[in-house]
Amino acid sequence: MSPNQASLDRARELQEKTIDYLAFKSDIKRLERENDQHYKEQKQALLTWFNGTESDWHDWHWQMKHRITDPDLLARFVSFDEAQLADIRQVAAINRFAIVPYYLALINERDDDPIKMLSVPSIQEVLDTSGDNDPMDEEHTNPAGSVTRRYPDRLIINVTNICAMYCRHCQRRRLIGETDHHTPDAIVDESIAYVRDHPEIRDVLLTGGDALLLSDRQLERILAALRTIDHVEIIRIGSRTPVTMPMRITNELVNMISKYHPVYLNTHFNHSFEVTDEAREACRKLVDAGISVGNQAVLLRGLNDTPYKMTYLNQKLLQARIRPYYIFHAKSVRGTSHLIPSLDDGLAIMEFMRGFTSGMAIPTYIMNAPGGLGKVPLLPEYIVKRDGQTYTIRTWENRTFTYESRRHQ
Repeated sequence: MSPNQASLDRARELQEKTIDYLAFKSDIKRLERENDQHYKEQKQALLTWFNGTESDWHDWHWQMKHRITDPDLLARFVSFDEAQLADIRQVAAINRFAIVPYYLALINERDDDPIKMLSVPSIQEVLDTSGDNDPMDEEHTNPAGSVTRRYPDRLIINVTNICAMYCRHCQRRRLIGETDHHTPDAIVDESIAYVRDHPEIRDVLLTGGDALLLSDRQLERILAALRTIDHVEIIRIGSRTPVTMPMRITNELVNMISKYHPVYLNTHFNHSFEVTDEAREACRKLVDAGISVGNQAVLLRGLNDTPYKMTYLNQKLLQARIRPYYIFHAKSVRGTSHLIPSLDDGLAIMEFMRGFTSGMAIPTYIMNAPGGLGKVPLLPEYIVKRDGQTYTIRTWENRTFTYESRRHQ
């Protein structure tokens, strides 16, 4: 039996809605192919400069040992004019930067390259000093050790200030300082003791810095201690290493973590260019070991704040078995105002994704309320009118219908 004409017309209508997005996907895939070739060339240049081997490249200790922290060394691999380089030096003297060779090899020469925007200092960081050093007011939500507590049943333990790459929008740049250090064992132990003494805490997040910059031994010490506490139901790890230094995700690491299930890992892909073969392989190892991987993107002006870019990122993440979890509205951290997007743009992204991609690819759009008041979900309005128990509701295509809500006696 042939489909009826109404079905064919509707299918054609839906197909036409995808034309512009498919054109965007074609363009961005072309750029990804160019990026792949550029990455191979930069990788070889970096290995030559550091006298490294292919085996070295895949060793996360080698990557950390050769982090680029000097503007002049950075300029050997990324083109800057003298004024730009002077700006980088000026900013780096105030807000230091560090980029492992792997992530540096991803930087493209295009001015609007998202990898460059995420990792290379911008003069805008010192031109506009609006915002706060501690917009989440973590200083006043720290009841013990290195704990941050904003909710009744869960808390954060900050275990290090070290990252493989210091993101230019980092919410904790005040903690980076000029030296790398892990949280002392005594302070971590005090934090774990606080969890043990508070039976309402069922969920603990290990973060920093980047929790996976601890050694396997250091991380296991913490995981094992938390697993002796009966009321701790789940442990979460916050790490950007699957993105910025995927070689950290070794077989030994994932096998160790898997002994302490349920463990969840939230990572931080902000742009589809970060979803490389190496990053996908790192996430495959985690997921195959039963470690669920979620993504917490940050909406950043000029980088990912369009419906097509964010939709494409989330679709690529699903293909890599990573669940889009949150889109964070960028926080008002001092020196990052140039990266804070329009709230309208964020809502437009959520509006577009509803209907134009599968529900699994749609994260929750979140704003962190200032002063440590917690996360607030931001959603387009779908209930357009209420009259008693009669609701007027709109669909993703802006069609409306009425719904009568009956009260049960």
